[in-house]
Amino acid sequence: MAASDRVVLGPLVGSIDQGTSSTRFLVFNAKTAELLSHHQVEIKQKFPKEGWVEQDPKEILQSVYECVEKTCEKLNQLSIDITNIKAVGVSNQRETTVVWDKTTGEPLYNAIVWLDLRTQPTVERLLKIIPGQNKSFFKTKTGLPLSTYFSAVKLRWLLDNVEEIKQAVRDGRAMFGTIDSWLIWSLTGGKNGGVHCTDVTNASRTMLFNIHSLKWDSELCHFFDVPMEILPKVRSSSEIYGLMKSGALTGVPISGCLGDQSAALVGQMCFKDGQAKNTYGTGCFLLCNTGQKPVLSEHGLLTTVAYKLGRDKPVCYALEGSVAIAGAVVRWLRDNLGIVKSSSEVEKLAAEVGTSYGCYFVPAFSGLYAPYWEPSARGIICGLTQFTNKNHIAFAALEAVCFQTREILDAMNKDCGIPLSELQVDGGMTNNKILMQLQADILCIQVVKPSMPETTALGAAMAAGAAEGVGVWSLNPGDLTAVTWERFEPQINPEESEYRYGRWKKAVMKSMGWEISEPQANGNRDRRISGYICASAAIPG
Repeated sequence: MAASDRVVLGPLVGSIDQGTSSTRFLVFNAKTAELLSHHQVEIKQKFPKEGWVEQDPKEILQSVYECVEKTCEKLNQLSIDITNIKAVGVSNQRETTVVWDKTTGEPLYNAIVWLDLRTQPTVERLLKIIPGQNKSFFKTKTGLPLSTYFSAVKLRWLLDNVEEIKQAVRDGRAMFGTIDSWLIWSLTGGKNGGVHCTDVTNASRTMLFNIHSLKWDSELCHFFDVPMEILPKVRSSSEIYGLMKSGALTGVPISGCLGDQSAALVGQMCFKDGQAKNTYGTGCFLLCNTGQKPVLSEHGLLTTVAYKLGRDKPVCYALEGSVAIAGAVVRWLRDNLGIVKSSSEVEKLAAEVGTSYGCYFVPAFSGLYAPYWEPSARGIICGLTQFTNKNHIAFAALEAVCFQTREILDAMNKDCGIPLSELQVDGGMTNNKILMQLQADILCIQVVKPSMPETTALGAAMAAGAAEGVGVWSLNPGDLTAVTWERFEPQINPEESEYRYGRWKKAVMKSMGWEISEPQANGNRDRRISGYICASAAIPG
């Protein structure tokens, strides 16, 4: 095609959106925020044992290459010149842990996914040597409770159980990272000079990072017995990390990096204190911007780094309510129960009955996250009668997502002191209109959905385009594109909403205490760590 035939749109920015269920590459117009083209590839999840969730890091990387190439082909078919792509941003599933060999570029084990529960014995062992067995012992430094959710205990399990990783650490060949680090290192050259880095939002989900100093914390690394030399360099969320070294975008800078929930916060333009968004993906994540001071929750929420949009820009924090299972429950209905052939069928099934008929579904497949942090919980469906059918179960599954959101919103309102008057939403599940109406009914507030729902990818693109040395995307409030919304108003009375919510809470209580992990011996290291804890009263500060 002749160059004169190509459409000139001004600067474009690409966005790698690597989630738990799929990988996508999207290209936006930096001046209008219009989505021009994208490609998506579903990612396999492996369940080698009960409670274990893994993914192949090489499959994830290959899916990124495929999505980039396919999207560029689509742009060429639209006569859009891909040389106008001036930067690439990365958003990623957080906490998922990878260790690889820097000399070969090969992963040394599958990625342990954030949902994985194999580390519960590790958590319990560590709890026994913490004063008062206090899950929140490290919260003042990390903003996080001790949990299977975060990367430090996943990394500890790998160091304890995978001989190839033990040897690579001894040989100085091992590199650790969350998915962003693995992708950026690989895309910028891998074993041939790849950049080993992460950003502050992803680092803040490891339990090895001090959210006040914005540095890896030597005391935390000592407690978890993690060698600091395997950790990536921590950078801001918006700066040039390196250049793409292969494929259609060779030479284009990678200049934005945000954990997926922080990316959605940026993409929803929640830049002011008190602005919040809820993302419905594999899990469900409600984040509220608290500004430049971290707020510690007293109601089971996490304190996390929201973003730092430039090396010299201030860091902003957020309160977060994390729900492990949201969209994953729909995938479970499809893949495990086989009651639907596609995820979109769930909406149709639910719409046919319009009620759960007293059936309540608590999808605690990975225990309960916020606000309970109860790893012993397991999924239950209760209130069944002979009348109950698959339609009612589908409706109860959607209601479960909404009830879980209500729980974390209640906790956030208590922590912030000012109840939200509306909830901004995004993520793949927001295409389900039954779900969105249910959410408004159960929260008793308005739910607002942007007309362009790809806010996670948009946030990463904004960070990349705004980076120093790129400068094609202005984040000044007056320059940001106006957003159009679809609104869902509550359609039931608050009394009915409270009744259904009360029944849900009763079901949640019945889901707890199901699982007791087996004891695991590791006495020598425990005694050493225990002595360290007793000697180091400084850790919480």
